[in-house]
Amino acid sequence: MFISRKSLSRSVHDEHQEQPELVETRGGNLCTSVTVWRKSLIVTCKGFTVIDSNGNLVYRVDTYVGGRPMELVLMDGSGKPILTMRRSTNLRLVGTWLIYGGEVGEFCTSEKPVFYVKKSINILNANSNVLAYVYRRSSDKRYAYVIEGSYSHRSCKVLDETKRVVAEIRPKDALKRGISFGLEVFVLIVQAGFDPGYAMGLVLLLDQMFS
Repeated sequence: MFISRKSLSRSVHDEHQEQPELVETRGGNLCTSVTVWRKSLIVTCKGFTVIDSNGNLVYRVDTYVGGRPMELVLMDGSGKPILTMRRSTNLRLVGTWLIYGGEVGEFCTSEKPVFYVKKSINILNANSNVLAYVYRRSSDKRYAYVIEGSYSHRSCKVLDETKRVVAEIRPKDALKRGISFGLEVFVLIVQAGFDPGYAMGLVLLLDQMFS
C-alpha cells in the first residue's frame, strides 16, 4: 500500500508552488532546494520521501520496520538505486558508514566506497558542534567534508575543507491550516557543484547516527 504522493505534495508545498527547484542565494549562486519527509511511501516500511518544489518525487528510501539497518539504499523517484550506504563491520572503523555508488553486492569485494562517514565522538573532540566527518579513503587523515550543527533540531551544515557550506539542513517553518510540519518535514539545500544525491545520503546517515 502506498501513501498518495499528490496529497503529500499539496500539504507540504502549497505555499511554495511558485518557487523553482533552482533558487538564487544572496551571493548569486544557484542551489537546489528539496523537501524531505521522514516517512516512506510504503505503509509497511519506514524511510524517507524527497520531493522538489513542483511536487515531483526525486528520492525515496524504503526499509522494513525493525531495528537499525546495516544497509540503506537511496533510490531516485523511479526506484532505481543510486547510493548504497553500509555500516562498517571493521573494528578499526567503528561508528563509520561506507557510501557506494549505485547498488552493490552482498560482500562488496570489487566495489570501492565513494565516501567514508564517521560519527564524531564528542568526548574526544573539543568542538562539540561537529556531528560527523566525511573521508574519501579510510586511510585519509584529513576529512573532505565536515558536518556541523544539530540534527535533532534539523539545523546542520556540510562544509568542505575551505569551510565553504556545500549543503544545509533547515527546519521547514510553516503552519498551514492548523497543521505544523514539525521535525518530520524539513528542507535540504544543496549548493551548485555538490551532488544532491550525496547530500541526501548524508542526511540518511545523520538520521541513523542521531535519531
